[in-house]
Amino acid sequence: MRDSVKLIILYAAAAVFCGLYLFHGLNGSFDYALPRRGVKVAAMAITGVAIAYATVVFQTITQNRILTPSIMGLDSLYLLLQTLIIFFLGSTHVTVVNKQVNFLLSVAVMIIFALLLYQFLFKKGQRPVYFLLLVGIIVGTFFGSISTFLQVLIDPNEFLRVQDRMFASFNNVNADLVWLSAGVVAICIIIGWRQLRYMDVISLGRDIAVNLGVPYDRLVKQTLVLSSVLIAVSTALVGPITFFGLIVANLSYQFFRSFKHSVLITGAVGMSLIMLIGGQWIVERVFTFSTTLSVIINFAGGVYFIYLLLKESRSA
Repeated sequence: MRDSVKLIILYAAAAVFCGLYLFHGLNGSFDYALPRRGVKVAAMAITGVAIAYATVVFQTITQNRILTPSIMGLDSLYLLLQTLIIFFLGSTHVTVVNKQVNFLLSVAVMIIFALLLYQFLFKKGQRPVYFLLLVGIIVGTFFGSISTFLQVLIDPNEFLRVQDRMFASFNNVNADLVWLSAGVVAICIIIGWRQLRYMDVISLGRDIAVNLGVPYDRLVKQTLVLSSVLIAVSTALVGPITFFGLIVANLSYQFFRSFKHSVLITGAVGMSLIMLIGGQWIVERVFTFSTTLSVIINFAGGVYFIYLLLKESRSA
């Protein structure tokens, strides 16, 4: 089956789930329910696009299909920031109550952290990407340890507010933040889409890419920055979804069997839409909000991650 036919089938299924989520059970309350459902669908679409693109290109430059941008510690930094704000300022502070302020602060802190990390690591000559990943793992573990320590000391009532930020949620997304996030993600995708022809060559390895005239180091830095911005925006908008990128990226590899990043990313986005919109519909209609979509994704992603590790070890 051709890739174009597979993409048509994939996006047709996504459109079916989108229509099902928007119109199922409205019972005439179009003016009230439809706009709110539309905001949640838009938030899920933005999250899916951002995570799918960031994960695929990140795995390309790292030459590893079991790594995701969250390994750089951005998710841990987001949780640490939310914990610090509530621990020292309280849950009634403007940075907690005002979602716009919290969103802008979270995005700014995560992007500044990523830029400083890249600037420091790439400052003194050439640094291998795996050295960058090692530092990201250490920093992420450090942030997670501080967050856990503060959460033990925090007031139980305040901890409930922290707990709300520990899992992604599409139920209370602010409409203004959705359109702001859509603008940022659209700009990043436009910039990144022009680099996809180079990503096809970079996937062959650094030496081959350099010999073919690709500005490898510059593209790696730009890709890391774009990935960080996309992950920062999606995390600040809905919360952290640790294994989601791992699932959609690897499913896209297996489904399309293509080297073209335009196909792989488009396919990963389609799978993201199906999983998020369809999964949220199941959470609301089947499980009646007894669980959250992020919990299901993290559980399935953890199992899938173990499967990929076993698969890689056998092939090695």
